[in-house]
Amino acid sequence: MPWNKDNLRDIVKEKIGSHKFIVVSNREPYIHSYSENGIRCLTPASGMTVALDPVMRACGGTWIGHGSGDADRDVVDGKDHIQVPPENPLYTLRRVWLTKEEEDTFYYGYSNEGLWPLCHIVHVRPVFRESDWESYKRVNEKFADAVLEELGSDQGFVFIQDYHFALLPKMIKDRRPDIIVAQFWHIPWPNPEAFRVCPQAEEILWGLLGNDILGFHVRYHAINFLDSVDRSLEVRVDRERLSVFKGGRETLVRPYPISIDFDMIEKVAGSPDVEQRRSLLKSDFRIRNRLIGVGIDRMDYTKGIVERFNAIDRFFERYPGYVGKFVFLQLGPLSRIHIPKYRQYNDEVYNRMVDINEKWRRKDWQPIILHKIHLGLEDVLSYYRAADICIVSSIHDGMNLVAKEFVASRIDEKGVLLLSKFTGSSRELEQAILINPLATDQFADAIRQALEMPLEQQAERMKKMRDAVRENNVYRWAGKIVNEMKKLM
Repeated sequence: MPWNKDNLRDIVKEKIGSHKFIVVSNREPYIHSYSENGIRCLTPASGMTVALDPVMRACGGTWIGHGSGDADRDVVDGKDHIQVPPENPLYTLRRVWLTKEEEDTFYYGYSNEGLWPLCHIVHVRPVFRESDWESYKRVNEKFADAVLEELGSDQGFVFIQDYHFALLPKMIKDRRPDIIVAQFWHIPWPNPEAFRVCPQAEEILWGLLGNDILGFHVRYHAINFLDSVDRSLEVRVDRERLSVFKGGRETLVRPYPISIDFDMIEKVAGSPDVEQRRSLLKSDFRIRNRLIGVGIDRMDYTKGIVERFNAIDRFFERYPGYVGKFVFLQLGPLSRIHIPKYRQYNDEVYNRMVDINEKWRRKDWQPIILHKIHLGLEDVLSYYRAADICIVSSIHDGMNLVAKEFVASRIDEKGVLLLSKFTGSSRELEQAILINPLATDQFADAIRQALEMPLEQQAERMKKMRDAVRENNVYRWAGKIVNEMKKLM
């Protein structure tokens, strides 16, 4: 039987029972901000929160996250709680407050100038400052206090998200060894040669070994983690069980490919609202009667946006018959512009777009349209529905849910996905056209192949990919982890 929110809810009740269920992440699933019309509630541009929100809606419990909105404090109760989602409250959001200095050093500093480039092999040198590390430890302790406060004396399951909280599992276990703790690492784990440049490598590994279960997107990343542990710590690594034994305790290391709420995406994609927005897009004079490509990404150097533009430039050089007939829409929000490397990358993306447009522009056409904006779900799906091709060209990625969202949105079983072989999703979506973003000529040829693919072949490929995402949806991902957690009680 396919996994859905109903049978996930049933399995959570069966497996967890009266135990409290707590999710921890740096990003909160709902942000309250001031606007001209008062306080409004927004959903952040985060694949992790988009994936986990339907799980929490199904399971209930408490989500502990950093309160980052300028109106967040004005809507919580005396315990920093608010019930979400606002239109139909189904779980509790507990907000943790960080100072401006903590955001700069914990989030922008150690997490995103240090661990992010360390784990993504894209030739960006990680930066490790001792002051950032001290802040990283303090913030992990602050979240540990919040978790233990929410638990009180009750038994519970704690599910930690991502690289912001590598120390948190051990902090919880040291104070409450009876609590079942699992963590999902949403980004790649590097090979041990790359990881050992981290000055705090051993502390990071010991922190993560506080987990009962540590999950990665793919087996390759799990093996890299075990190799890093084996080279750095005096522990026993069992490669057959994919686990680590230390001090009488075992940490299971498992691949759990994350996914999306397929049924929800499919339903919204087929709604009259999305259909109307798709029609409006198709009537835009800049793209009307032209073949359309789309890419939706944060402005991040791991996403291969410059490489994508380079391939489009080469595509027009190799196949000039498409000049004026194909337009590419690059959409997505600015990201982490407090970090110099991100500001430089943002400039690089813009300048490359300008150069290509100046080179190929015609009086009523330019090849690339760039909008640096945050899009709501309906807008995202309308772009997917309007596109002939979607390009995901990450240089290194954990999973990449854009690819799965595009597939789920194509209720017409049309459209072609060009997908980097360096994403976790490429292992599931084998019917996509797989690309190496750095092989520019081959990338350009793949664009032509996608644009010229017969509709029958598009439908055959898309149906297989949709079946894969429908079956391996986010509820199955969560259910497998909950099942594993239950075995440890």
